[in-house]
Amino acid sequence: MYFCIPNNVLELMSQKILLSAKEIDIILNRLACQLIENHTDFSETVLIGIQPRGIYLAERLCYILQNSYDINDIQLGQLDITFYRDDFRRREIPIEANKTNIDFIVENKNVVFIDDVLYSGRSIRAALTAIQSFGRPLEIELLVLIDRRFSRHLPIQPTYLGRQVDVINEEKVLVQWQEKDGIDAVYIQNN
Repeated sequence: MYFCIPNNVLELMSQKILLSAKEIDIILNRLACQLIENHTDFSETVLIGIQPRGIYLAERLCYILQNSYDINDIQLGQLDITFYRDDFRRREIPIEANKTNIDFIVENKNVVFIDDVLYSGRSIRAALTAIQSFGRPLEIELLVLIDRRFSRHLPIQPTYLGRQVDVINEEKVLVQWQEKDGIDAVYIQNN
């Protein structure tokens, strides 16, 4: 006897949930508190979401800081690193660029890069190069929701960390955001 299993069922079978929406919310509030501890009123600090998916985390943190902790005047930007990546010309399919939206100077400011997953460290290296077009920061920190700690190719570590996971190279960490995907969840997916 043979059974036909729909593709969406097979996809669900090949992934397991790492963080639920409630767990993500708890982590985001903790990360917001850690930012407040280190930057107080954010007068000398700017938040920069790394395109494409770090912007959702950055916007969510900014919302929490403003609405739960009454911290206003937060400078929030979006940084596209497409043309700064070391694999830009090595892919068969060209990478599509996103939008950079930084309408402030980062000169002598504390910059907090925000991204969803820290994997090899190459995206952060590209962001370090790209940010120089906007001035020379006083200090740069890194905030990530997920750190794949055994996958690093460069000596880059997060300053603020949501969750650290150990996954094998064939596994992928998939972060879904309500604003983009219709759900808040983090999955480990087998390829």
